[in-house]
Amino acid sequence: MPEKLPDKTVFSLSEVARSIQRTLAERYKSSYWIKAEMNKLNYYSHSGHCYPELVEKRDGQVIAEMRSILWKADYQRINQRFVEIAKEPLKNGITILIQASINYDPLYGLSLRIIDIDPAYSLGELEREKRASIDRLKQEGIFHANKQRPFPLVPKRLAIISVETSKGYADFLKIIGSNPWGYRFELSLFPALLQGDKSVVSIINQLNEISATHQRYDVVAIIRGGGGDVGLSSYNHYQLAATIARFPIPVLTGIGHSTNETVSEMVAYQNAITPSELADFLIQCYHRFSAPLLRAQQVIVNQSNQLLHNHRQQLTNAARYFRLSSINLIQHQHHAITHLTAQLQRSFAAHARHQRQELYYLRQRLPVVIRTILRNSQAELSAANNSLRLLDPQKVLNRGYSITRINGRALKTTDSVKKGDTVQTVLASGAISSTITEIKHGSYE
Repeated sequence: MPEKLPDKTVFSLSEVARSIQRTLAERYKSSYWIKAEMNKLNYYSHSGHCYPELVEKRDGQVIAEMRSILWKADYQRINQRFVEIAKEPLKNGITILIQASINYDPLYGLSLRIIDIDPAYSLGELEREKRASIDRLKQEGIFHANKQRPFPLVPKRLAIISVETSKGYADFLKIIGSNPWGYRFELSLFPALLQGDKSVVSIINQLNEISATHQRYDVVAIIRGGGGDVGLSSYNHYQLAATIARFPIPVLTGIGHSTNETVSEMVAYQNAITPSELADFLIQCYHRFSAPLLRAQQVIVNQSNQLLHNHRQQLTNAARYFRLSSINLIQHQHHAITHLTAQLQRSFAAHARHQRQELYYLRQRLPVVIRTILRNSQAELSAANNSLRLLDPQKVLNRGYSITRINGRALKTTDSVKKGDTVQTVLASGAISSTITEIKHGSYE
């Protein structure tokens, strides 16, 4: 009962709580189908109960939030149906349609007791979100953008977004690393969450990191293990698909499922159903490059062998022709030498006879010629001796000439002396010294 005070009535907290409990129980007598996003399942393995955290979002913002209860027996039944229909168990981050009753407990507060969950609705909601993402990407004209990126002839440098412990990633590495042709790939792992409500942001962050240095890579590969449509719902998210569509280099996906393609796979350059199939695709790229290369190599080898054979045959023929030509040339030159030898012998004999005749003639004429030469030489010597006697300096001085010297050198011009110089004059009978007192330039008169 409420406590009465002079000016007010006071209720205890439990009384208010029980009043709310009675009111809600009377108002909400039946169960209701409610659409919400299961933000967290909150499964407790020791009890088997779940306490899902339900939210409603608008434009990315939470506008309503409520606790709920899913008892062990109901959870096992519902989870089994999810596995059968959606191909995977209940998990965080999916939109669900629940049948629930509204409960209020004075101690634990307001909550929804989940009686059933419709897995078909979750699948339909995923399909609706998928369709909305596809329509938006097409309206923006980027749905086929990544497929138009130039693809390298040999995709050697791979930026891989995956979980290092993923079985799908392990299968991919096994096929790539042990291919029997010895093809070598350069792998760079960028770890990311690949499922759940945080996977979209995680994958986008890694794509942005790769994009900053995309020149280092040929392609990007997104790899995860298998899963059903619910677990793959993040790959229908518009923001993730748009990031892939706009990515500056080709994006390849191998996210391991055999159901309908997700939007991210649709916009990627190449989609493989499994990581193993993606590894095979990359190896086939090497095949498409190496097969023509090997054929070209064989063509070069065959044509080189044929060319060598042809040239070897031509060389053999040329050697045979050269040998025969050399023999003929040697024989011809031998005949020519023999003929020239005979001619030279005849010419030498004739020349020898002519020389003997000239020698005999010279022997007959030599005394007369020598006497004539001696007489002429004596006459020339006598004339030269007379000329030399006439040029004797003493005889020249005797004819009235003199020699003037300055400093021991003969004086030839007036430019070689100046007033006051002392000169020596040599005469036929002696010499005199003179001092220059006057100099007259010009010719002598």
